Amino acid sequence: MKKKIALALIALVILGLALPVYNLVVPLPANSLTGYVAQAPLRDVAAILAEKCVVCHSLDAPMPFYAMFPVAKQLMAHDVATGAKHVNLAREILELTPGTVSEATLAKIEYTTEQNSMPPAQYLIMHWNHLLSAAEKEAIFAWIQAERSKRYAVAGVEPELLKQAVRPLPEKIETNPAKVALGDKLYHDGRLSKDNTISCASCHDLAKGGTDQAQFSTGVGGQVGDINAPTVFNAAFNILQFWDGRAADLEAQADGPPNNPIEMASNWEEIAGKLSQDAEFTQAFTAVYPDGYKKENFVNAIAEYERTLLTPSAFDKYLRGDQGALSAEQKQGYQVFKDLGCATCHCGVILGGASFEVMGLRADYYKDRGNPHKPDFGRFNVTNNEADRFRLKVPTLRNIAVTHPYFHDGSTSDLGKAVETMAKYQSGVALSARDRDLIVAFLESLTGEHEGKKLQ
Repeated sequence: MKKKIALALIALVILGLALPVYNLVVPLPANSLTGYVAQAPLRDVAAILAEKCVVCHSLDAPMPFYAMFPVAKQLMAHDVATGAKHVNLAREILELTPGTVSEATLAKIEYTTEQNSMPPAQYLIMHWNHLLSAAEKEAIFAWIQAERSKRYAVAGVEPELLKQAVRPLPEKIETNPAKVALGDKLYHDGRLSKDNTISCASCHDLAKGGTDQAQFSTGVGGQVGDINAPTVFNAAFNILQFWDGRAADLEAQADGPPNNPIEMASNWEEIAGKLSQDAEFTQAFTAVYPDGYKKENFVNAIAEYERTLLTPSAFDKYLRGDQGALSAEQKQGYQVFKDLGCATCHCGVILGGASFEVMGLRADYYKDRGNPHKPDFGRFNVTNNEADRFRLKVPTLRNIAVTHPYFHDGSTSDLGKAVETMAKYQSGVALSARDRDLIVAFLESLTGEHEGKKLQ
């Protein structure tokens, strides 16, 4: 059997060498990359991605005729499944409207192009014409930088400092001070829960890194949730809210817990009834929202307050040009972090929150952990798309040293172990103790300040 497979592989290689160049260009829809890469050298990027990347990084790209042959069929099916698992370019770019290319997608394309890891060597055996040329690489890099500059630039930061996947945190988000003050009160008010014991701050305690530092949060009546509470700090920069992305923004997220039967177990009508008995609070509320107690006003005030919860850190000073802001060990850790490709998912201003990734890209996390259940399904619970099963929003790494336990399942409170877990299951790497410690040192530089005090 092994001999037959070997002969078949040899035949395929010979066939590949004898075949004329096979055109795998996927027709681009009108609203694709061509809509905003019209200027040289950017105009060819869409065609480059379509011809040389989409064939594996898509679930519906056309296959060459020899994909029907034994062995080739299995190999190609594996490559397509693996490629789309990492990033489905047809879904993430070619089917989307201009301006929607995520920072994570840009970071992945940049990293693999820099590392010369795509297309993989085994693919190039039969598709040698898909090797990226120096000119094509330059076009890709130019497009990535143009996208970052145009769509993700941070005010007050020199353009030269933005030529990487990670960016400094903006100093502030413009908000309405009156709404912020009201939102602050609501955020800390237990009356938002049925029995007046649970507030937003109960699970997202600002004194505990914006979390409750528990594996799962406890709600009304001692009920316990089934997924780890993410930090509220810097949450305004998430592309979507919750681990599964079911809320579009902070307002939609704020509407969730009060109505959740195992969290606050209440509703806005009941909450309004309680607060209306408080004359002083009602006067303050109607001064900001003249139309009174409405769900839209409640969630808007809470969200406006949450937009102020930014935590600049030593790392931001470093990204803005202060080389002395980090220790030598932290700088080395940041370099190891980038070399391993961690910044392809933990990118942007909060080092995360920009994409949904499969937990266990390189090894089966749930097989090792055991007992996968509904919360583990992540984005699939919202989209019902099988390709989204086990995809979870990449958490921010900001303040990670104080937001234990880690991962959506809160499975460890040891930051070093969490780093090793990510290296194994997402990068396929067994870290040395030295590299682990260096990354941990770097991550500690991400602990920021709120109201002039460093988070604990």
